[in-house]
Amino acid sequence: MKRILIINGHPNKESFCNSLAENYFKGAVKLELASAKILNLYDLSFNPILQNGYQTRTELEPDLLASWELIKEANHIVFVYPNWWGTYPALLKGFIDRLFLPGFTFDYQNNSPLPKKLMKGKSASIIVTMDSPGFYYNLFLRKPGHNSMKKSILKFCGFSPVKSVSFRTIKGSTEENRIKWLKKAEQLGLNQF
Repeated sequence: MKRILIINGHPNKESFCNSLAENYFKGAVKLELASAKILNLYDLSFNPILQNGYQTRTELEPDLLASWELIKEANHIVFVYPNWWGTYPALLKGFIDRLFLPGFTFDYQNNSPLPKKLMKGKSASIIVTMDSPGFYYNLFLRKPGHNSMKKSILKFCGFSPVKSVSFRTIKGSTEENRIKWLKKAEQLGLNQF
């Protein structure tokens, strides 16, 4: 049975990302082929700043320790977040900074610039809401947030495959658009994308 962890990285409980995460969850558990949990980062209490970099390990707060246990249990992680300033909210970045640590998700190797990928055997998906038009984000900006999340973070740590889907343009979208996107999120969960 697939064990799915849906990480909602939007800081606002009333966000469309929250609805997307819930609909993905509904789809994921519909056929009882998977177990799923939602981790809403807005519910957690932790300092998002990695105070000393990797020089000194900052003690993890209880919410981060509990989150780490959920990450370890899952074999598929879904990140749901808005694209802000080309990447992702500070809350999600802080969560990653604090938990995706050497010895946790990757490790340095002697005589190699490449990391030991400690998340091998796990897959990931990213579901991103955005206002940038596709041609602008993809061609002009060259997908900075998607590349950062997929390549610099998830693949760096060993997640594979890493898939992505974007819902755009949120600003000015109609209720009909949003209903269609929520149905698609549920279908993604059902297909365990």
